[in-house]
Amino acid sequence: MRRKTSLVLLALAVFFAALSPLLRWYAFPRLAKIPANQYQDMVLEAKDATLIDYNDGMKAKKVPKVTIVQTLKGNVEASEEIEKTAGKDVVVWDGLSYVVGPDGKMVSKIPERYIFDAHTQDPVHATGESVDGDPVKRVGIEFKWPFLTEKRDYQYFDAQARTSAPIHYKGTQNFRGVDVYYFEQTIPWTKVPFPKTMPVQGITPASLAKTGTTRWYTTVRKFWVEPLTGAPVYGEELHKEELRGGTLLGGRDKVTVFAGDVKMREDYIRHTVDLVKSNRTLVLLMTSYLPWGFLSLGLLLLALSLWLEARSRRPAAMKAEEPEPVTA
Repeated sequence: MRRKTSLVLLALAVFFAALSPLLRWYAFPRLAKIPANQYQDMVLEAKDATLIDYNDGMKAKKVPKVTIVQTLKGNVEASEEIEKTAGKDVVVWDGLSYVVGPDGKMVSKIPERYIFDAHTQDPVHATGESVDGDPVKRVGIEFKWPFLTEKRDYQYFDAQARTSAPIHYKGTQNFRGVDVYYFEQTIPWTKVPFPKTMPVQGITPASLAKTGTTRWYTTVRKFWVEPLTGAPVYGEELHKEELRGGTLLGGRDKVTVFAGDVKMREDYIRHTVDLVKSNRTLVLLMTSYLPWGFLSLGLLLLALSLWLEARSRRPAAMKAEEPEPVTA
């Protein structure tokens, strides 16, 4: 009976020992994915900002607050179409960055389509990949870091400049009870396109081009990223835009369009931190808790199997060593 039990335990030990690496290296890459239908929004604010007033001689004025609403909506139909030729799980995010002034009126809106691998977050190049209607070919990440983010620099796509640049790992910090990696990217002053939708009726990028006036932009982008999920728990930008040269400025060399320290609104910070904490536990289950737990269980069952096998052999060995009775 002990021998049968030891064989059963041995089989279970082999099963759990084999399940440990399978869960980590086979199941995790296939289960840890961004849902194709995910929808998320975020509100950021720049308090005490500088904003151009198009209705008052295009002067830069101090305003109490500028609000930026960012939405990302999963396009399931588009992702399924791209997956037919991509050979992998693909997510298509239709994004919109909508900027509102202190009077509630639109300052700018820039739509964006971001196509990427559901697990690695690497960009997938397909028809429709764009920023403000302009086709782009992304290099590197945008919005989200990969699962199991590393302590290294990444290429991060800048939608304003339509190019990618390094975003540097600056160290590990603790943000509201969550261990995070801090990343920072500086985009130097760069000439960028005008938004297709302008806040003043009748003004278009084509009409602005005729004046010779150009738009320039710089930013210091900061992210605090939870490394297991790759999700930023907080973000901030020191953002500046200017109009330079041309007849539109009435002889002035440059005018500030917008300047401010853009930060996530407090209620969205709390929501994001709570969401990341819960998702972090799921990633830990697949990458650490369950694999190591199954491996430990397998070793324990193996030890128990060997112990029972040894005990089952001991009585037989002792019986074989007993001396024959002496008869007269």
